[in-house]
Amino acid sequence: VMDAPPDKENCQPFVQVAQLMQAAGLKAPEVLDWDAAHGFMLLTDLGGTTMMEAIDHANPQANLALYLQAVDALIDWQLASKPGVLPAYDAALLNRVLSLFPDWYLAQHRGIQLEGKQQETLNEAFAHIVQHNLAAPSVFVHRDFMPRNLMLPTQADDLRLGVLDFQDAVYGPVTYDVASLMRDAFLTWEEDFVLDVTVRYWEKARKAGLLNHEDWSQDFGAFYRAVEWMGLQRHLKVAGIFSRLTLRDGKAKYLADTPRFIHYIRTTAGRYRELRPFMRLVDEVENIQVQTGFAYGRM
Repeated sequence: VMDAPPDKENCQPFVQVAQLMQAAGLKAPEVLDWDAAHGFMLLTDLGGTTMMEAIDHANPQANLALYLQAVDALIDWQLASKPGVLPAYDAALLNRVLSLFPDWYLAQHRGIQLEGKQQETLNEAFAHIVQHNLAAPSVFVHRDFMPRNLMLPTQADDLRLGVLDFQDAVYGPVTYDVASLMRDAFLTWEEDFVLDVTVRYWEKARKAGLLNHEDWSQDFGAFYRAVEWMGLQRHLKVAGIFSRLTLRDGKAKYLADTPRFIHYIRTTAGRYRELRPFMRLVDEVENIQVQTGFAYGRM
């Protein structure tokens, strides 16, 4: 039973996306009854065990079957996509969520107000990120497609993962949800496992006709670079949201994950020439001293 008073929560997007997911063949909660005026809703129960709780952190390959189930659900969701049904993840929204990083992580958490050259560096990096991500084909996007929001099956005759927390779904970059799945804000995998699952998604997505953009359907490297740009945008957003949750809402546990997303931001920015000034800016903010120099000796 859901109690969501209309003056505090708009349930219409939840109901709409739940219906879209069910039509796509996903296992989302079914709305059995909804008293919209009073904010009460009766839903089917998807159980109490998340995919996150079932993950073996010490043995990545032991989780491959679960991740492939998630990939299958994601492909089904994306194949059902239609324009004009969900809000567009457009330039305005991309810029709005990126602004969480300077507004909350830098200004509120780190106490840093960017000026002059630093502000120019940030603006240029954000412009590159938005440009890269808007170039991707658009599909239905869950926006938080990760193990914490996927539920283990509860019935032997239905082995699909359940899907929750989808009320903020949009129509946007095809790279977004796979980046969310493999570049988790709460979980870090080594690059080889990330690549393993991502290439399996790529194989299925290109065969399904979802990656007909530039050379993505032929070149995994090109697609993977696009996923990295999308993951960078997401981690900048997460840094801002986690700061806001801590400073405004008193949920201090969220900033414990700061090293994870700062590492991802630095690693990704360092791989691309146009983002290296931004990486140096992050190093300044985090007081990270990068060792450089030359070694002389016999070759």
